[in-house]
Amino acid sequence: MSDERILIIDDEPALREVLTMVLGRAGYQVRDAPTGEAGLRVFSQWLPDLVITDLTMPGIDGLEVLRQVKLRAAELGKDVPVILVTAHASTASAVAAMKEGAFDYVAKPFQNDELRLMVQKALAMRRLEAENERLHAALATKYQLGQFIGASAPMLEVYGLVRRVMGTRINCLVCGESGTGKELLARAIHFGSERARGPFVPVNCGAIPENLVESELFGHKKGSFTGALRDKAGFFQAADGGTIFLDEIGEMPLSAQVKVLRALAERKIAPVGAEDEVAVDVRVVAATNRDLSADVKAGRFREDLYYRLNVVQIDMPPLRNRGADIATLTAHFIQKFATEYGKPVRGATPEAQRLLSTYAFPGNVRELQNIVERAVALETGTLVSAGALPERLQGGLAPSTEEAAEEEFPNAGIDLEARLAAVERGYILGALTAANQNRTQAARLLGITFRSLRYRLVKMGLADEEE
Repeated sequence: MSDERILIIDDEPALREVLTMVLGRAGYQVRDAPTGEAGLRVFSQWLPDLVITDLTMPGIDGLEVLRQVKLRAAELGKDVPVILVTAHASTASAVAAMKEGAFDYVAKPFQNDELRLMVQKALAMRRLEAENERLHAALATKYQLGQFIGASAPMLEVYGLVRRVMGTRINCLVCGESGTGKELLARAIHFGSERARGPFVPVNCGAIPENLVESELFGHKKGSFTGALRDKAGFFQAADGGTIFLDEIGEMPLSAQVKVLRALAERKIAPVGAEDEVAVDVRVVAATNRDLSADVKAGRFREDLYYRLNVVQIDMPPLRNRGADIATLTAHFIQKFATEYGKPVRGATPEAQRLLSTYAFPGNVRELQNIVERAVALETGTLVSAGALPERLQGGLAPSTEEAAEEEFPNAGIDLEARLAAVERGYILGALTAANQNRTQAARLLGITFRSLRYRLVKMGLADEEE
């Protein structure tokens, strides 16, 4: 027996009886009513998942039932599909009713299987919409500002600024080192705004080949260049009604910056090869780990675009300036990965905590996350020990790569390629061991893509190109 409820409203007793029997045998819970007035009372008391109503009835007709069902369902935050039953002579009225939100209509006389299939489609659509709503709510919760971990002074300052810009549509520029959480912050801005129900479209400007930037951002028309086999919408059109996140904006070529400036100024874009412009309604959140003001002075970034993007600048602090947050973040990541890997790890030893708290984290929160994931995967006890942490943490504060090289460099010189290859091989083999030879998990532990790991394995002779 299904939990889905169907309400039948019709002034013909014989038809109500047949439909109740057919749909009841199909496993649905069914109730019926002889008039529109009675049907609306049952609707309010029983809250069905689907309504089947005759179009022509004395008193409140099917069209008014449709309007009232839609209105009352909307007040409850739901969408209840309505199927209209009509005589052949009134199909025009049924089509008009569909424009007001009816799911479909069926004309008398109809086959039971025809109606049963229509009911299945309507309820499947309702389930899909409910699932979409659930997923959207889950995303909104996941990326709420309250999901950020850390209560250090620098982060409290960030939270305060973000809360002030969330309710506006102004463009924001998020600045910070790699791994500080710039995209997470951009998502929090989007899901905390009135655009939350619209799309969030992330774009890595540094990963798009220069000759394809305009096509990827603004789309193109079929035949506009070699390989343009069909019309394609760009990222700006995909973000219409929502937010576009332009990550690594400082890597965008000057030729594309002009087009982005026009899109921001006039809210219009010109797909490659198109004669007419397309209106778009997007909010732009950009991010960079570069000093854009210096790039402006050097002529690498347009000054007018810089000021268009930088209406509000949000600076994400590096983890080394958030010392008070390291223990909290560590505990969060331990719990996350212990659950994911099915390990009994519940915390870290005092020595491990000390090493983590005194390390400089040049890779910021992303590096801490990778370190903890690796440690949890390797740990055999219930606490992450110092031995499960990478060697670079054992000396406390991490020197810069340049400082370390200067201090340790031998007078006789080295074979740089051989040393780098040996270090890379060691890390890759260690990650594969920690991940039980699961390459996807190993790539995550190494902070690289699966494709990048596979390329390295082939280069080292540990995998075949055909795999």
